[in-house]
Amino acid sequence: MDKELNNMVIPEHVAIILDGNGRWAKKRGLPRSMGHKEGCITVEKTVEDAARLGIKYLTVYGFSTENWKRSTEEVGALMQLFRYYMVRLLKVSKANNVRVKMIGDRERFDSDIVEGIGRLVEETKNNTGLTFVIAVNYGGRDEIVRATRKIMEDTREGRISPESLTEDIFTGYLDTKGIPDPDLLIRTSGELRLSNYLLWQLAYTEIYVSDCYWPDFNMEEMKKAIVAYNSRERRFGGVK
Repeated sequence: MDKELNNMVIPEHVAIILDGNGRWAKKRGLPRSMGHKEGCITVEKTVEDAARLGIKYLTVYGFSTENWKRSTEEVGALMQLFRYYMVRLLKVSKANNVRVKMIGDRERFDSDIVEGIGRLVEETKNNTGLTFVIAVNYGGRDEIVRATRKIMEDTREGRISPESLTEDIFTGYLDTKGIPDPDLLIRTSGELRLSNYLLWQLAYTEIYVSDCYWPDFNMEEMKKAIVAYNSRERRFGGVK
């Protein structure tokens, strides 16, 4: 454990909104695609840092359902980067005993990307270290709608009754089934919004906002977030 974090509680699950790639690139007179590429390098480093700190789950917002609204050129560049990064991530995961999971709706992606996602998940499923969750073509509202459709289908087929539905059962229909809710949410670039991210799961998550752009995020920024997390009193709606 890092000396600066001695006697501090390390959050079990950290979720991150990776914001500011484009602005990082613009500030340097570079195309937005270079910001996304640099952001992928930061993701790799963050996975290794999180594992070293003892974080058990790391979830990052890779590509939202709203990101399809960006220019054709930018979306195309992101898809190419994603293809490259899946191959790279497989090597990083095997080297660091990381299990990879993907959440979101895969149906809109090209078949080779869907196959790549399947391979990445399958070949790392027995790893026992950090669980790295990537949200791709993901939106919190979309996830809840898809879960509700499944519940309606199961109700129609008699597998569940309306009276038996509880929060725990509903959670089991979400993409994050089997994954604990985040303890800490980090958002970079100073923005103060959830951006349709893990809307159900973030109900009692502590939020930390960093002013740095995502490509500049590093271990020191992660430490600051953990220190801030330890200054909070988590009551989950109760009184201590």
